Amino acid sequence: MRNFLIGLVVGVLLVGLTLLVLVFAAARFAATYANRPVSVADGSTLVLALEGDVPERLPAEIPIPILQSQTPMSVQQVWDTFRRAAADSRIRGILFEPRGLDIGWAKMQEIHDEIVQFKKSGKPIVTYLRRPTAREYYLATATDKIFISPEDLLDLKGLRVESMYFKQTLDKVGLKAEVIHAGKYKDAGDVYTQTSMSPETREVLNAILDQYYGNLIATVAEGRRKQPDAVRALMDDGPFLARDALSSGLVDSLGYEDQAVAEMQNRLKQSELKRISGKAYLKGALPSGGRRIALIVGQGEITAGSGNETADDESFTGTGFIKLLKQVENDPSIQGVILRIDSPGGDGVASDDILHEVKNLSKKKPMVISMSDLAASGGYYVSVTGDPIIAYPNTITGSIGVVFARFSLHGLYDKIGLDKQLLMRGRYADIDSDYVPLSDAERQKLTGQIDAFYRAFVSRVADGRKKPFDQIEPLAQGRVWLGAQAKENGLVDQLGGLDRAVEAVKQQAHMAASDRVILVPYPGRRSIFDLVFSRADPAAQVQMQLEKILGKLPLQALSERGFLKVMPYSISVR
Repeated sequence: MRNFLIGLVVGVLLVGLTLLVLVFAAARFAATYANRPVSVADGSTLVLALEGDVPERLPAEIPIPILQSQTPMSVQQVWDTFRRAAADSRIRGILFEPRGLDIGWAKMQEIHDEIVQFKKSGKPIVTYLRRPTAREYYLATATDKIFISPEDLLDLKGLRVESMYFKQTLDKVGLKAEVIHAGKYKDAGDVYTQTSMSPETREVLNAILDQYYGNLIATVAEGRRKQPDAVRALMDDGPFLARDALSSGLVDSLGYEDQAVAEMQNRLKQSELKRISGKAYLKGALPSGGRRIALIVGQGEITAGSGNETADDESFTGTGFIKLLKQVENDPSIQGVILRIDSPGGDGVASDDILHEVKNLSKKKPMVISMSDLAASGGYYVSVTGDPIIAYPNTITGSIGVVFARFSLHGLYDKIGLDKQLLMRGRYADIDSDYVPLSDAERQKLTGQIDAFYRAFVSRVADGRKKPFDQIEPLAQGRVWLGAQAKENGLVDQLGGLDRAVEAVKQQAHMAASDRVILVPYPGRRSIFDLVFSRADPAAQVQMQLEKILGKLPLQALSERGFLKVMPYSISVR
C-alpha cells in the first residue's frame, strides 16, 4: 500500500511537471509566432474579412493558426488597418468580405466612414457579400463595387425591435421581482415585472427605430446614388433574391469570390492578385515615431470588485479599471488619453469610483471621451469628467437614472417544499431577504435612498456638462438618447468616431494637426498565460450562457440587489 501511494504521488508530480513544461513551451511558441515578421509585397491587395463581433478590446493572441483565424479584429485594429493601407504604397486596393456581423449601429458608422476615408486615397475597394444582412450591406454601400453570389439572398427588409418580458414565466415558477426606479424611463426591470412595453419604453424604442431606419435609408441612397423615397419603396419589397437585388440596382454584379478577385485584377492590371489578410498586414512593420495616445477601453457591464482587466474581454470592474487608469497616469510617454466607452452601466458605487479616478487622470493628461455602440447609465456617468464627449449619431447613451431590484423566492420555495424561518434584530434587517416581500416602510425607505442616488447622478452630470441641475433633470428620467439627440440636448459635444477623437485630443494636448499619433491600447493584448490562469467568475460564465438564450439582460447586476446605474440593454434592432 505504501509503495502504491508513493507511486501515485510521483505520478501526479510528473504529470504536473509535464503540463507545466507544455505550458511554457506553448508560451515560447506563442511569443515566437506573434513576433514573426510579416513582409508585404509591392502591389498587394488587402483582403479584409470581418465576421461576427468587432470588439473594442484587443482579443487574445492564440498561437494556433486554426484558432487565430477565428479571432476577431478590434475596432482600433480595423481603424488602423484602413489608415495604414491608405498611405501604404505597397497596398494597391482592398477586397472587402464582411459576413455575419454582430455589431451595433455606431460601430457600423465607424467602419462605413473608414471606408469612405480610404477611398480618398484613390485606391479601389471591392466587396464580396455572402448571406448579407442590412449590417453587411450598410458597409458595402460605401465601396466601389458590390458582388453577390447568383443564388444568394440579400436580407434587406427594414428594421425591427424585439423586447422580451418574463413576468408570466416568473409567476409560473413562483418568483417575484420587486423593482424600484428613479426616472419614468428607467425601465431596466420592466422585463421582469411587466408583460408588455410601457408607453415610455415604446416612445424610446420608436425613436431609436426612426433614427436607425432613417440612417439606413440615407446611407443606401448615398452609396447607390438613389433618392431616399426610392430606397424606402425598395425596402418594402425586401428581402431580395440576388437577381432581384441586381435588377433593383442594390448590387453591381452577380458572381463568386473568384470573380470579385478577377475584378480587382482588372482594376490593378495584374495577372495574379497578391493577397495579404488584414491580420497578417497588422503584423507588418509599424511606422516608427509618433505621439503616444492612450486608448483606454471600458467595455461591458460595470461591476464592483477587483477583477483583472486583462483576463476577460467583457471585464469592467471598479478596482481593475482604476489600476489601468493609474498605469496611464504614471506613464510619462503618454501625451494624451482617449477614454473609449462601450457599456450599458452597472454598479452605482463602482461607477462613482471610476468617475473619480478618471477625473484625477484628466487633471494630469489631456483627455477626450469617445463613445462606441453603448455608453448609457453608468457608462454615461463615467464619461462626465468635464472633458469633450464625442459620440456617433447612432450611439445609445443617456439613461440617467437609478434602479433597485430584488427577487423574492418564497413562491418557488413553496413549490419545492422548502421553508425558511427568519429571526431578526433591527427594523429593516430583512430588507434584502429573498423570502419575504418588501413592507411598505421598507419600500418607502428604499425609494428615498434611490431618489438620493438619482439626484446625485443628475448633479454629477450637471457638474460635468457645466449646466444647472434644473436644465439636466428633464433630460434624465432614465431616458435613453441616441448620439444625435444627445448632441442636440447638450449631453455630448460632438458627433464622430475615432478620427474625430484623435483630432480632439490633439487639440487638447496642443499638438499640431499634422503630428502623427500612435494609439496605445489599454488593456493590452492578453497572453496565453492570461487565458490559462485567469480566474473565471462563475456568475459571469452563467450569464454568458443565458445571454445566448435570452439576449443581453442585466441578470448579474440585478441579482445583486444594489443601486444600479444600468439601462435596458436588451434592445435589439435588426
